[in-house]
Amino acid sequence: MGSLVETIKDTRKRAGVLDDCERLIAAEVDDKGGLTGLAVKAAYKSVRSLRPDMIRSSMDALLDDFSHQVDPFWVDCQSKGEGPRPYFTRRAADVANALLQITDQRAHRSQHTVLVRAYGQLRPKAVDYISAAMPRFADLLQRHAS
Repeated sequence: MGSLVETIKDTRKRAGVLDDCERLIAAEVDDKGGLTGLAVKAAYKSVRSLRPDMIRSSMDALLDDFSHQVDPFWVDCQSKGEGPRPYFTRRAADVANALLQITDQRAHRSQHTVLVRAYGQLRPKAVDYISAAMPRFADLLQRHAS
């Protein structure tokens, strides 16, 4: 099992990780329902209409920081011999908060008012949204870091 930090340094592997990140985000947005789902879908659509490649380029810009935040969880999961899905589902809130440290810092510094506004609207439920994505996220980690 490899380090997440090392995995994304390989440009060929990084492209595959980014492809899977885009699919994961799209699937999570598609799965949202109700009034909250409408808000999530509207925010996603706003971001995509602002710049169609923004999701991928944002993920590419965040990937190095994200890998540093998630790598200790990945190492712990591997050292305990636990499967990624159960481990990351159990630790979902911890992983989510680790990732949100990065995005909160970026949003605070961002000049993109539309993106910051969309982020601000979704941020109160972000831990829940990221936690819900944890099974897909764990699969992505297992596929690329194994």
